[in-house]
Amino acid sequence: MHASRKAAALMGAALAPVIAVSLPAGSASAHGYISDPPSRQAQCAARTVSCGDITYEPQSVEGPKGLTGCSGGNSRFSDLDDDSRGWTVTPVQKNTTFSWKLTARHSTSTWEYYAGGQRIAVFDDGGAQPGEVVNHPVDFGGLTGRQKVLAVWNVADTGNAFYACIDVNVGG
Repeated sequence: MHASRKAAALMGAALAPVIAVSLPAGSASAHGYISDPPSRQAQCAARTVSCGDITYEPQSVEGPKGLTGCSGGNSRFSDLDDDSRGWTVTPVQKNTTFSWKLTARHSTSTWEYYAGGQRIAVFDDGGAQPGEVVNHPVDFGGLTGRQKVLAVWNVADTGNAFYACIDVNVGG
C-alpha cells in the first residue's frame, strides 16, 4: 500500500507541470487613458473635478467597441458623460499630440479620435502591443474653438475598447 501511494504521488508530481502548461492562459488586462492633454478621467484622478468611482480607476473606462460616450457605457463612470461638470478645457494648437498612459498593455488594432461629430484621426497598430506611453499627433483640420474629443483605443483580440474624452479649445 505504501508503494502505491508513493507511485501515485510521483505520477501527480510528474503530471502537474504538463497540466499547468496546457491550461488556457488568462487574458491580459488592458487599461489606459489620455493623460495629456488631461482627459476627463485624468481630471477626476487629480481631483480637479469631483467624480465618483472613476477617481480611483482612471484607466478602467472599457466597453464594447463602437460606443460614442465618454463612460464606455459603464454606469459606474457616468460622471464622465456629464458635460456640465466643470471640466477644465485645455488650449491646444491645430496639431496636437495626445498621450495615452497605459497601466496594462494589450494588442491594439486601432486608435481613433473624434471631434465635431467626425473622425479626425485614426492610427492602425495592426495588432501590435504598445509601450507604456503612446503618443499620437492629431490634426484638427478646420475645427476650431471648444471641442470634446472622444479618443478610442480598440483592442485587437477582444470586442472591447477603452474610451477617453478630452475637452480642448483648438487655437485658443
